Amino acid sequence: MLGNTDETFCIDKEALYDVCFGTLKLATPTYTELNHLVSLTMSGMTTCLRFPGQLNADLRKLVVNMVPYPLLHFLISGFAPFTSIRSQEYRALTVADLVRQMFDAKNIMAACDPRHGRYFTVAANFREKNTYKRLPPRGLKMSATFIGNSTAVQELFKRIMEQLSAMFRRKAFLHWYTGEGMDEQEFMEAEKYLLNLVSEYQ
Repeated sequence: MLGNTDETFCIDKEALYDVCFGTLKLATPTYTELNHLVSLTMSGMTTCLRFPGQLNADLRKLVVNMVPYPLLHFLISGFAPFTSIRSQEYRALTVADLVRQMFDAKNIMAACDPRHGRYFTVAANFREKNTYKRLPPRGLKMSATFIGNSTAVQELFKRIMEQLSAMFRRKAFLHWYTGEGMDEQEFMEAEKYLLNLVSEYQ
């Protein structure tokens, strides 16, 4: 993913479960509910591609504006409002509420806290029912999607690196990969690339 992509949206299952348990108050979230969170966020991120407007942008413009140089192309995203189904109809939201929620670590789709890092760039897409009838997701009068390039994403890579190192030391599941033609050296290279990526984001 380092050399073959121009931008990568980091979505973490741990963060999705945190949203389901903490914000949406779901006791046992299903994959359908996790996928719904991802679809809300991705739908919000691609709004400017799909609907006409003065500030439309394509993915190339997003890369130009969000990525300071090619190695730092890992973006985090967030969505607001995340409200439990029981309290959704009683909640009146303002734009200030959306902005506050959008930057809250509880609404980020990657398990990292942006308060522990600095932003290179940020983009926000706001959708409101009054503007275009089909823009907001069903049941929401107004929503906002956040895309950010932050040094906090290194928390995600550090966690992956720790898990990779622990599994590689024990040779856990390694036989499945070597049986398909991979070499153990590739895992050591992957660890080195992750270490380099973390140092770039510091």
